[in-house]
Amino acid sequence: MLAQAGLSSRRQAEEWIRAGRITVNGEPATLGQRVSGRDEIRVDGRIVRRAKAADREGPVGSVYLCHRSPGEDLRTGLIERLPRRSGRRFLAVSPMPSIDGGLELVTTDGALAQRLQRRIRDSVVEFSVRVRGELDEVRQASILAGQLDDGRVLVVQALEGSTEEEEGSNRWYHLAVVGASGKDVRQLFERQGLLVSRVMRTSLLGLRLTRDVGRGHFRALLPDEARQLEPPAPVAVVEQTTAAAKPRRAPAQRGRRARGTGPRPSRPRERSP
Repeated sequence: MLAQAGLSSRRQAEEWIRAGRITVNGEPATLGQRVSGRDEIRVDGRIVRRAKAADREGPVGSVYLCHRSPGEDLRTGLIERLPRRSGRRFLAVSPMPSIDGGLELVTTDGALAQRLQRRIRDSVVEFSVRVRGELDEVRQASILAGQLDDGRVLVVQALEGSTEEEEGSNRWYHLAVVGASGKDVRQLFERQGLLVSRVMRTSLLGLRLTRDVGRGHFRALLPDEARQLEPPAPVAVVEQTTAAAKPRRAPAQRGRRARGTGPRPSRPRERSP
């Protein structure tokens, strides 16, 4: 419950329980103990928010879309400016390296952060990459191949140069790749002998960084965006076989053999001497 409310990680919550810092209705909590909305949960004697309170808040009020400036420390910079909610901590979903920036998703729901982290592995992420010089056809083909130093191969769906005006000898490229992090993208370009000066994430889990969110600014997700983060699970359709379609077993005839034809042979009677 503490991890879902964004108050701690699961491992840290277990350490607090072992240390006796958490109580449920005045009694020391135990590992694996179940709690409900009617239970009073305290950490070091202070009442914390219950899981039901976090559920009522929903993803709209607990997830923020942020525009992180390159080089800005996420924890001591942008997150410090987010609205505080009863001491709950913020968690970043697949954060970019500190040297880079762009779109960041930050939430107070630890369980939601874990689910989104798993979804990113199979979703398309978009980046803008600034390099010195221009990519020739050979380098572009190598980037599209998606080979990394550790042997992993990324699925690169698109690579194209920006139509915006070039910045001196620097050139921007837009990249769409499945499940990649900012570190993966930087390595993908540096393997080609290119000097990468900036990597900016522009799209994540279907959410896009728009111009209305300036660098260093943030906004809460809109209701439609929140529903897009966790679409409803598809309903499984189970085909039912009607009674008429089921094959019927022929009833056994009395007085007849179950197998073969003809009457059952009778035993000969023994005559008494």
